[in-house]
Amino acid sequence: MGDPPDGKPEDLNCGTGTLQAGEACDDGNRSDGDGCAANCRNVEPGWFCDTPGAPCFANICGDGRRGGSETCDDRNTTSGDGCSSQCAQEAGWVCAQNGGRCVAARCGDGIIAGDEECEDGNNPLAEGDGCGVTCRLENGYKCPTAGQACVPIRCGDTLTEGTEQCDDGNNDMGDGCSPLCTHEPRCTNGTCTAVCGDGLILPGTNEECDDGNQRNNDGCSSLCKLEPGFQCRLVEEVAPDTVKIPVVYRDFRGNDLSGGHVDFENANGAETGIVASLLGEDGKPVYAKTGGGSTTTHGAGPFSQWYKDTAGVNKTLVGTLTLEKQSNGAYQFDEPDFFPLDDKGWVATGEEPERNNQHNFSFTSEARYWFEYKGTEVLEFRGDDDVWVFINKHLAVDLGGVHSALNGSVTLSQRASQFGLEVGKVYEAVVFQAERHTTASSYKLTLTNFVSRRTDCENTCGDGIVQSPEQCDDGTNAGGYGQCAPGCILGPRCGDGITQEDRGESCDDGNQVNDDLCSNTCLPYIG
Repeated sequence: MGDPPDGKPEDLNCGTGTLQAGEACDDGNRSDGDGCAANCRNVEPGWFCDTPGAPCFANICGDGRRGGSETCDDRNTTSGDGCSSQCAQEAGWVCAQNGGRCVAARCGDGIIAGDEECEDGNNPLAEGDGCGVTCRLENGYKCPTAGQACVPIRCGDTLTEGTEQCDDGNNDMGDGCSPLCTHEPRCTNGTCTAVCGDGLILPGTNEECDDGNQRNNDGCSSLCKLEPGFQCRLVEEVAPDTVKIPVVYRDFRGNDLSGGHVDFENANGAETGIVASLLGEDGKPVYAKTGGGSTTTHGAGPFSQWYKDTAGVNKTLVGTLTLEKQSNGAYQFDEPDFFPLDDKGWVATGEEPERNNQHNFSFTSEARYWFEYKGTEVLEFRGDDDVWVFINKHLAVDLGGVHSALNGSVTLSQRASQFGLEVGKVYEAVVFQAERHTTASSYKLTLTNFVSRRTDCENTCGDGIVQSPEQCDDGTNAGGYGQCAPGCILGPRCGDGITQEDRGESCDDGNQVNDDLCSNTCLPYIG
């Protein structure tokens, strides 16, 4: 038969279908052009020969295995995800050397890639400028152009931008889009429609997760499906340290000032029955007094302005109440000196003076929270002045009037039939408050066993544990030869199929087999 083309003596074991010392492959024949060379000493470019005795198979772009002239293969032929339709690695990305998904090469390189949402050109990277140190958008910003500074967005301008989920142009709560421009649950008498991104996993829906946003690459996708590479947990099972509730403040001027509101700084005394037992269709309290006014109020017209934006009468500001977890598992916000609008509103524009101890008095607040009724909930409140709590649109606590701090509470199970509550359904708790006299202001809200199910996800890359789809994880993943690279993918190394002579390799046949022509140290095998 003669010697093979390389001039070396023919190995009589080649073609037996059994891989033996010195062979890189053995497909059971001595033919060229089928993946395994006629002398069995090398795998032909663009082929894989995994199983001795079985036919080799040609490399195909998109099969998840890098071979031939490919510089990457991420299991698809779609460009723009790091690996092009021709299996060429794209700029700004780094792809697994042995095939698999690609990730951003580096935050700060000016190229948006992988799970990055922004690249603002900062060097060094910084927090608080709209684009964080991991190149993810920070709340309240948009970063339209890579390499340029991010800019704040304005919730309420009807344009949904940046981190906003929605923008309906108003400061109303309970209409599906909160004044923070996030989705709200859409519920009617306990029955809700699933809305991905509202931060609420409803019973009986197909949502796998809901982390309160519609952003991909954070563990819970824009379609509320779990994403690989993250550890996600139900907040219901692992209680968080804090609960944040959106709140809307409306600032007024007292009646003692020219053009001030007649209901503020104009009367004293506790007074129940100011509002009706049911919320109005607009989700606001309904004035219930007859005869044009009451001890501390002056009719339906002025009262209708308390919780609605009214040009020239009030100034609206949006914020959050942060409730801290207590030792008994309840969540509580407690501020005996409650002045959230100091140096804001009318005071900031110079149209109202600072009052007692340099504070801004005369304001209202509205806070809403959705929960899944379990029958064990207790809500407690202490505050001044007016406080009204509604559960499923029914008045539950009435601390109306201008008074010093008063306490109120409601155990939901004791009034479940009155409120129309059924175990397992989702309802809304609303707290309306008003501060109407320049003496003191306090606000204490305690929620016990008010539970809603949402998702909290953390990226597992960097925890030192290899979890799918990670290829490696050494805790730092700084990259380098033979080390784990950013994104928890395997970096350059012996066995990646690329001969890296600057690292001392003289061969690399893409495997760690020691008894073929290239050893597991990427040096010629010596039998």
